[in-house]
Amino acid sequence: MTATTYPILEGKRALVVGVANEHSIAYGCALAFRRLGADLTLTYLNDKARPYVEPLARDLGAELLPLDVTSDAQMDAVFAALARHGRLDILVHSIAWAPKDALQGRLMDCPLDGFLSAMDISCHSFLRMARRAAPLMTAGGTLFAMSYHGARKVVPNYDVMGPVKAALEASCRYLAHELGPRGIRVHAISPGPLQTRAASGLKDFELLLRDAVARAPLGELVDIVDVGNTCAYLASDYAHRLTGSTVYVDGGLNIVA
Repeated sequence: MTATTYPILEGKRALVVGVANEHSIAYGCALAFRRLGADLTLTYLNDKARPYVEPLARDLGAELLPLDVTSDAQMDAVFAALARHGRLDILVHSIAWAPKDALQGRLMDCPLDGFLSAMDISCHSFLRMARRAAPLMTAGGTLFAMSYHGARKVVPNYDVMGPVKAALEASCRYLAHELGPRGIRVHAISPGPLQTRAASGLKDFELLLRDAVARAPLGELVDIVDVGNTCAYLASDYAHRLTGSTVYVDGGLNIVA
């Protein structure tokens, strides 16, 4: 019997924020959405990032727009472009940032400006996107934010990003409650350790990767396509009554003490 592919996201428009290169979790999401029929809009941070993202967007047949989430003008321009398409069905927020001095010191020593910057870019920007996205999700839709297990348990060297990701997960739950009556579902996705550019800023990250392989029940690391496939399922009609969850994609690592 010949296997067939059903385009379960055909006719849907997805905005994917956070593609930096082909190793990005956001790229794994974009790839999965496109394979299942979705039309894509991708964003790039700045002119330095554009040469890395532009070829990926071209290969996916995706619209490409600039977006620095600290700029309200750029965010307004992205959603104005989406409005011209007539609808938005899926939004992926896959960005996190903190100053180096906030990442590599004790939480209690984190300077206020560093903490606020991390919270603004990694968490509150998701709320700003949700506010703009909701009016475009006229037929319902799905919002995703990328978290990590350090939001719920102490992970050595994760430090300031633990409280920030905890706030992000709580925001997903509250948005799910607020937007549910409009048919908009919201999920936090919590991948296991992945070798991405964002993760490279964490102290002793290679040790974290080796520990994940040793302790995960499946005995291996997940990859960006695993994360993308999970989001594609949750964005499809097969998951139309699932919302407000933190979904682990980590080979079972989160269940191990």
